[in-house]
Amino acid sequence: MTETTRKTLHIGEILRVEIEKVAHGGHFIARHEGAVIFVRHAIPGEIVEVEITGLEKSFARADVLAVIEPSNFRVQPPCQYAGSCGGCDFQHIDVTHQRELKSDVIAEQFARIAKMEVEIEVEEVSSPLHWRTRFAASTNRNGEVGFKGSRSNAVIPIASCPVLIPEIDFSTLPVSDISAEQRIEVALDTRGNRTVAQMDQRTDRNSERAKPKIIEGENSLHYTVRDFDYQVSQSSFWQSNISAPEALVDVVLGFAQFQLGDHLLDLYGGVGLFAGAALPLIGPGGRVDIVEGSSSATSDARVNFNGAENVFIHTGDVAREIKKFNRADIIVLDPPRTGTGKPVIERAAQLKTRAIIYVACDPAALARDTTYLNDAGYHLEDIRAFDLFPMTHHIESIALYTPRKVS
Repeated sequence: MTETTRKTLHIGEILRVEIEKVAHGGHFIARHEGAVIFVRHAIPGEIVEVEITGLEKSFARADVLAVIEPSNFRVQPPCQYAGSCGGCDFQHIDVTHQRELKSDVIAEQFARIAKMEVEIEVEEVSSPLHWRTRFAASTNRNGEVGFKGSRSNAVIPIASCPVLIPEIDFSTLPVSDISAEQRIEVALDTRGNRTVAQMDQRTDRNSERAKPKIIEGENSLHYTVRDFDYQVSQSSFWQSNISAPEALVDVVLGFAQFQLGDHLLDLYGGVGLFAGAALPLIGPGGRVDIVEGSSSATSDARVNFNGAENVFIHTGDVAREIKKFNRADIIVLDPPRTGTGKPVIERAAQLKTRAIIYVACDPAALARDTTYLNDAGYHLEDIRAFDLFPMTHHIESIALYTPRKVS
């Protein structure tokens, strides 16, 4: 957006535009007199009336006020809060088409960032509703529980959320024990037990100083995947989709093709989801090293692998800890949304593993790190993607990289 065209737009202005395509981050692209506009709650091909909600250096932000010519894929959202709650930004789109749009996003990110063409189909994993076993909400100054709006700190009180497993829906929460202006974290395990915790909204959830107060249940829950039982403390990460752990493990094992005696380097390994699945395949002669920055997660991992003499757990920054290793047969990367980054990729490539498997929750970060892997001698051999977050723009991908053959 040039300075001249930017001056032609102002916050609150209402425009009629045609939606061109989906963009990364749950937005849709439109243009007005040369200005790029990122629009929420639209669908490609639609003619819509939008209100400008923000102006950035190179683009404007807008939200749909009215749909003039709707897409054939537009549906009635299953939730009364769709459009105001900041969570499910794709509820207005047919579920099958949601996955098609997510496939387009992955392909576009790889084309733009990695300069690669990938053909991919985002795969269905669970039902589009009642799939979420873990969530974070907030309370307002009146103590009402809800979700924050998009790009806002305003709490929208929620009576019921259709993506939640019914056992943890809002109506089941112990509201009399929940304080005002808190972050509320709720989780349900595979045994039917649940934990409800609260902490001051001003506290960073990822800070080691964060100490949520448990107001219902125990500090730890338990999840079983492929007959392996995992302890997951309230402060540790676990996938929120009820079907996600099993689905991700199946693909990682398929890509890895573990052999007896293999050495697995499980980076950003959390409580040990992939390590637990790999153990029976590598046998007692194999070795697993789990590297994780969260002390809560590594404490859980030590419980989960108590008695497993060939599993070693390291708490610390992955970029620092990876320097301690001189070899590995398989590397699994499961980084946070920001991705792995160049230093870790370069060191991983030096270990000369036969495969690097990358579990990614952000296609832009994955595409960027793919360029680093390619430069380091590992080419993208296969990639799959999964709709672990139906009704939202989020995507989970798993990519397999193997050493490039030198002629």
